[in-house]
Amino acid sequence: MASLLHLDSSHSGDSVTRRLSARFADAWRERHGTSGYRYRDLAADPVPPISPAYCALGRRVEKNGFVPPAKVDALIETEAEEREWGMTLPLVEQLTGAGTVLIGAPMYNFSVPASLKAWIDRITFPGAYTDPDTGESVLRDKRIVVVTARGGAYGPGTPQENFDFQEPYLRAYFGKLGVAEDGVTFVNAEMTLAGLVPHLARFRGMAAESLAVAWEAVIDLASR
Repeated sequence: MASLLHLDSSHSGDSVTRRLSARFADAWRERHGTSGYRYRDLAADPVPPISPAYCALGRRVEKNGFVPPAKVDALIETEAEEREWGMTLPLVEQLTGAGTVLIGAPMYNFSVPASLKAWIDRITFPGAYTDPDTGESVLRDKRIVVVTARGGAYGPGTPQENFDFQEPYLRAYFGKLGVAEDGVTFVNAEMTLAGLVPHLARFRGMAAESLAVAWEAVIDLASR
């Protein structure tokens, strides 16, 4: 059965990434139905930040050779560690169980929102994505679709290209988890502040074109 994990992380009431990720999700459900669809709004329902107990448990797991999630319970020593693992394991299982992961990720201060970073910090548990029999990543065949919105332009050749710590970060992150390079796709809507900020008004045409291209891209990706 096809499955989709849909995450939004924007705190804006007029979010471009929410509109684009919702269009992807709608098109995906039209094709695959609703039974395999899971959604979490990371801004409205935030993932708790990791704690010292999370770190202590993670270090103990590392010392024991990156044991798989099913065996982590045996290494828990305190109630605090048990609580941390109880908040972590369901998120890990959601990620590993999804065929496609859709992430709405606006650019905040050249990077990703804290709401998304909290999710990333919690799911990045030692050994969680390593097949104990083969040593390979269980995420190698995962499809990650990241929908971004940027107030300016940060693509190749633009003056602010070197200020983009959003797409390179997420590409590196999912690559380190073992997702294949061609398994990570970005849909970027740029110049989204052109309609709001007076000194960017001359870029409204560029913004409209970028959004239109992104809109078509999410529909196309959802149909695959």
